[in-house]
Amino acid sequence: MAAEVNLAQLRALVAVADAGGFGSAAAELGVSQSAVSHAVAALERALGAPVLHRGAPARPTPLGERILPHARTAVASAAAVHAIAAHHSGGLTGTVRLAAPTTVCQGLLPGLLRDWRAAHPRLTVRVFEGEDDELAVWLEAGTVDAAVLVDTATAPPGAVALGRDAMHALLRRDHPLAGEAAVGVADLEDDDFLLSEGGCEQQVRKAYRRAGIRFTPRHRIRDLNTLIGMVHAGVGVSVMPALAQPMLPPECVLVPLRPAVHRTLTLTGPAGRPWSPAVSGLLAAVRTGRSDAPAT
Repeated sequence: MAAEVNLAQLRALVAVADAGGFGSAAAELGVSQSAVSHAVAALERALGAPVLHRGAPARPTPLGERILPHARTAVASAAAVHAIAAHHSGGLTGTVRLAAPTTVCQGLLPGLLRDWRAAHPRLTVRVFEGEDDELAVWLEAGTVDAAVLVDTATAPPGAVALGRDAMHALLRRDHPLAGEAAVGVADLEDDDFLLSEGGCEQQVRKAYRRAGIRFTPRHRIRDLNTLIGMVHAGVGVSVMPALAQPMLPPECVLVPLRPAVHRTLTLTGPAGRPWSPAVSGLLAAVRTGRSDAPAT
């Protein structure tokens, strides 16, 4: 009789695929690296084929890629069963994996995490920082349990609108426009424009379309901290949301755009599968006002 696949094996596969290595997966699961290796090996014996390429980083084989979504579903469902039982006994417990853009992680999540910890001390929230276009993919694939999505067209029932976040010009404090109450993108034409590819490109392009100006960034930069450093060094100017304020050095300022351009932020669970009680509980805390005020 063929060996059966069990939850521990699937949990090990998911952990290695997400962490990129057996050692990191072991730390994530709170077990030894040997235990993770044995679980993956047992899964491969049960399936009769490898599910992971051993390397740096470790990555799924074609078979592993096909079964990984089902493994994620099984692991998430088991976690939900435990969470339901814990909630029935009183209070939320377990772990919620939450993804958000960098600026949200910097400017909004610290307050949310503080209030969630106070309301649900037995619940752990693990934050995953990602780019705007990655978050919905992670959420629906089961890589994370909840996410703060930017300008999402549709959201499932129970999602929470966190508010609108206004876009601002990012300038050095000694820039001629730094003391203005607001600036238009046309005012930035004399400076080299630095574009953050990790997020907010859609909103920046919208501002330029409204102004009827051709958008020609001089530099395209993926890492937001690198972009801020380049503005700080006087290489150019940029546009980013108000929630980026905590990331800025004292020598840089944010000046509101005129006319105003916003992005909307929505905290939600996945659209394609039931939410765990822990995710529902966190969102309920925001809806009832026990967390930070929405972004503006």
